[in-house]
Amino acid sequence: MERFQKYEPHQWLRPYVKAFFISENPSAETYNVLPVPAIVLGFQYSGALTYIGETKETNLSQAGLTGFTDKFRTYRTTAGIGTVLVYFTETGLSHFTDCPAFNLFGESVALDNLFCKYSVANITDSLGHARTDLERITIVEQFLLSEIKSEKVDSMLNEAVYHIYQTKGAMRVSELRKRVNTSASVLERRFKNEIGITPKKFASIVRFNNTLEELKGDGSLTEIFYRSNYFDQAHFIKDFKSFTGLPPEEFRRLL
Repeated sequence: MERFQKYEPHQWLRPYVKAFFISENPSAETYNVLPVPAIVLGFQYSGALTYIGETKETNLSQAGLTGFTDKFRTYRTTAGIGTVLVYFTETGLSHFTDCPAFNLFGESVALDNLFCKYSVANITDSLGHARTDLERITIVEQFLLSEIKSEKVDSMLNEAVYHIYQTKGAMRVSELRKRVNTSASVLERRFKNEIGITPKKFASIVRFNNTLEELKGDGSLTEIFYRSNYFDQAHFIKDFKSFTGLPPEEFRRLL
């Protein structure tokens, strides 16, 4: 039976990690992953994962990071796959590596490109021998705690992210920079370096995820695109199809 279980991080990791998930599936499967407002770290402790691109397929490392993306990504798993997923906070990854987050945009990168190969090999081996969710989460938490390089908080970026969520992704960059008292160029540079994406694109992903939640309700598509602050229905449909590969009415029928 397929399983997707959420776990809260240790209090010391909460400034950097939103949540852990254990994902298991006894069957092989091909599926799409939609854009989310987070960089995601994954450890496969059993089975294997393949990314299916437009022109080629790529077998992914047992431990890897997937950056922000503005399009859905297609994956195929082997039977019996098991994965620990780490959803970072918006600026969370920047506390563990000096690598600019924008280098990860649209990419899945092997973790040993950013961290010590020995440490990565050690954690993947330990996860392979773990038998419970608690053991696996503890192993990953210990790894992350040992890798923290900076505890300094970027209050300006955190405030900007807060305003974007408060407006469900509808805030214009011009208004956002005024709220956080900075220039457009500084705001964009800091977003790209620490979060991995421009503030405009980040806001669009937040708005898209809010729209997904709206689609689970009973409102009409017209009501939803108005509540999501789109200027017109054509723009709404175009954005939605870019993120999911399907127009909203067709996607909704699959929910």
